[in-house]
Amino acid sequence: MRRHHTERHRTDRIGWLRAAVLGANDGIVSTASLVVGVAAASASHASILTTGVAGLVAGAMSMAAGEYVSVHSQADTERADLTREQAEIDADPAAERRELAAIYAARGIEPALAAQVAEQMMKHDALGAHARDELGITDALSARPIQAALASAASFGVGAALPLAVVALMPGSQLMAGVVGTSLLFLALLGAVAARVGGAKPWLGAFRVTFWGALAMAITAGVGAWFGAVV
Repeated sequence: MRRHHTERHRTDRIGWLRAAVLGANDGIVSTASLVVGVAAASASHASILTTGVAGLVAGAMSMAAGEYVSVHSQADTERADLTREQAEIDADPAAERRELAAIYAARGIEPALAAQVAEQMMKHDALGAHARDELGITDALSARPIQAALASAASFGVGAALPLAVVALMPGSQLMAGVVGTSLLFLALLGAVAARVGGAKPWLGAFRVTFWGALAMAITAGVGAWFGAVV
């Protein structure tokens, strides 16, 4: 008996993975940088913790709103394109069939066979065929605003909670070093895991997010120290 061939691809993860990685990365970097900057300005431990919590709440809401608006704009564009494409199919199906055949022929199918395939695809699901092969719109890659917003907000909250937990547990004298060290470790792990899930090299993903996270914290600490000295 022939065994069923199963393929595992990662394109269906792109929507939520991008939002989740962006949210968690931003949660760690922005909260850790905020905490380090305030600590560098010689603020009290209570002020640092309060600032971090406020940053978590504001950041999570901002990520959710921004992601929803951005992805919803993509969804609106996709719907408009599909509506326009359906109108073109209704107005001149023969021209749309020829257009579909030309797309298949350009991909290497013999013109006669491409015409047959286009005819069959138009009979089966004309709009679906044009959405996929002409517009590049698929179920796996289509915009999902609510999913992206929730993933961004939740992942931001999780990411921001990590440096905040360090702030809550770390003594004031070791706070900056502890937040910076653990945050860079969290970022490296996040980058490696995200790269692994997405099929890329873990070390490259770890280096990428760690580098930019370290740069953000260094700049924010410098600004905090300068303002602390001025005040």
